[in-house]
Amino acid sequence: MSRPGGTSVVGIAAYPEVMLRQIRIQGLGVIDDAVLELSEGLNVLTGETGAGKTMIISGLGLLFGARGDAGMIRHGARQALVEGIVELPPDHPARDRAADAGADDSPELILVRTVSEQGRSRAHVGGRQAPIGVLGELGELLVAVHGQADQWRLRQPEQHRVVLDGYGGAALATAAAAYESAYRALAQVQAELRRTTELARDRAVEIEVLRGGLTELERVDPRPGEDEDLRAEDERLSHSDALRAAAGAAHDALLGTDEPGSVGGAAGLLTAARGALSGSADHDAELADLGRRAAELAYLAGDLGADLAAYLDRIDSDPARLAVVQERRAELTRLTRSYGDTIDAVLDWGQRAAARLDELEGAHDRVIALRAQAVRVQGELVAAATVLSRAREKAAGRLAKAVTAELAHLAMGRARIEVAVDREQDPDGLPLPDGTRVRFGPHGIDAVEIRLAANPGAPARSVAKAASGGELSRVMLALEVVTGGAAGDVPTFVFDEVDAGVGGRAALDVGARLARLATRAQVLVVTHVPQVAAYADRHLLIDKSSDGHVTASGVTVLDDHERLVELARMMAGAHSEVAIEHARELRTQARSRAGS
Repeated sequence: MSRPGGTSVVGIAAYPEVMLRQIRIQGLGVIDDAVLELSEGLNVLTGETGAGKTMIISGLGLLFGARGDAGMIRHGARQALVEGIVELPPDHPARDRAADAGADDSPELILVRTVSEQGRSRAHVGGRQAPIGVLGELGELLVAVHGQADQWRLRQPEQHRVVLDGYGGAALATAAAAYESAYRALAQVQAELRRTTELARDRAVEIEVLRGGLTELERVDPRPGEDEDLRAEDERLSHSDALRAAAGAAHDALLGTDEPGSVGGAAGLLTAARGALSGSADHDAELADLGRRAAELAYLAGDLGADLAAYLDRIDSDPARLAVVQERRAELTRLTRSYGDTIDAVLDWGQRAAARLDELEGAHDRVIALRAQAVRVQGELVAAATVLSRAREKAAGRLAKAVTAELAHLAMGRARIEVAVDREQDPDGLPLPDGTRVRFGPHGIDAVEIRLAANPGAPARSVAKAASGGELSRVMLALEVVTGGAAGDVPTFVFDEVDAGVGGRAALDVGARLARLATRAQVLVVTHVPQVAAYADRHLLIDKSSDGHVTASGVTVLDDHERLVELARMMAGAHSEVAIEHARELRTQARSRAGS
């Protein structure tokens, strides 16, 4: 498979959809303005000492959340800037995190980090300003940097377990899923048990209050809206005499009285007016219309007078009924003072109180049932933890053997890897079948540690403490090759001088391992060793120039001939025809080893 800038050494089987496409660095150290155009597979960066290769790694660190300070800024520059373009599919978790930070849904995610001359840092994710920590979170999803002093994956104890679980395959993954399911189930049961136990402890006083309120509510037995109905009736009965007098006066005004000289009230006068108009209405349409209106008024006045008469027949002063109404209202008022502003609110309270009382009265039985359930789920958790721990022990042996064998190809043939799986004992923890009490965490009962014995007879110690910087990078390379990058599914790996102190055939082996990892992920390598650079899918040269006063570095993608020239320089310090021929032989040898 060909690559821009040269012919591929390694036939790449399949590339991930996620890759770091471009990095731009401005004003950082010796770098004035440099653009790294990266490809899939193995990207190799070479250059003379002091050309700025370290600044490339520092720039990557800044881009993915590392701490920055003004001392990193190039002399004369106002700020340092690092910009990266990452290709991401829509379903990648980094896409979701970027979206949370306000990034758009473009296929390319643009990340920017700046450090001002005052030391202030800013970050932008997908065109939106974001906290620096977001870059760090994205970095853990996108890039694993394995440098002389940046082996975060091996310096974090939890990551040792992640590496082992990622290597363990389907059997270990199934065991881990079963354990995590049981762990969540027990946590839910225990939380419910605590809540219900507290409920049972405090329920006596609350039960008494609820029972008292419901008893009073049952005795009074209010109807929905009864308080408003009684208020209206109380108002009517309390003012019955005034109501009767008002209705009687209105009735007399409309229909008149039986007294001598009465003209029949307003209704009688309107009837007379209608009669006066009716005789001449045939001669004028307008007067006929006025006559009809007078007739309507006479009818309405008579109808209203009849309604007032009916009202007078109904309205009576009833002191006994008034007393009953006022006594009932007093009972309802006692309820509304205690349980709600209105009778409807009181009835709602009654429904909630009855449900709460049922819950409280059933709390004791619920506690007993939950305790039995907790014992059962604990048994399931212990069984799942035992299966998971044994699966890890088996996988640990395989992983240790595979990584030790891989180190033999990385100039560490005398080194030995151990993967320790120790159960974390805790006197307050749950007991295992053998009686040992251990701590049960969200991922099991095991403390996993990858250990290195650098020489025969030497005790194995935590790999982060036992290995030098170069050895640590090679151990990480061996782990990534063996696990296929499974630990965390990081799509881009960066190795800074992983080949430090290695040369000859051993360096060819290191290059072959990097090329092998590059068949499954994007790999970026900074190297001084030509045997490693010979495997590159894309070769980038970091060169420096000076005008006598200021030195600046730039980055160039090399074509086939330029790659041979650079390899010749790395091998012989010159690019004579003989050196170039040796470089061509090295490339041929790398092709052969990569294809085997």
